[in-house]
Amino acid sequence: QVQLVESGGGLVAAGGSLRLSCAASIRSFNSYSMGWFRQAPGKEREYVAAIGWSGGSTSYADSVKGRFTISRDNAKNTVYLQMNSLKPEDTAVYYCNRVSLAYSEYRPFGSWGQGTQVTVSS
Repeated sequence: QVQLVESGGGLVAAGGSLRLSCAASIRSFNSYSMGWFRQAPGKEREYVAAIGWSGGSTSYADSVKGRFTISRDNAKNTVYLQMNSLKPEDTAVYYCNRVSLAYSEYRPFGSWGQGTQVTVSS
């Protein structure tokens, strides 16, 4: 059974940094592309970043490009999201999941974890 456990969220002032982690109990983790998504109050869940199975390719939403970095450690079945220069509009619950690329979009599939709350104060 797939389990995703996100951690590392918290309260940070604008301009600060956080590093999120996602521990995945997925068989053959290193064969999947992984992605981060976020959902702000009253809004739909949106794509943030994705990384290929080997870590050699990455993709970012325009809103986070240049500020966030996605990475993975296949030996630890973990994917990370380093978030720098945080803005109040980054406030959301952050989730990770497996992703597939379709029509130039990274689409999540499978069950979701509980997410981790990121709150950026102005």
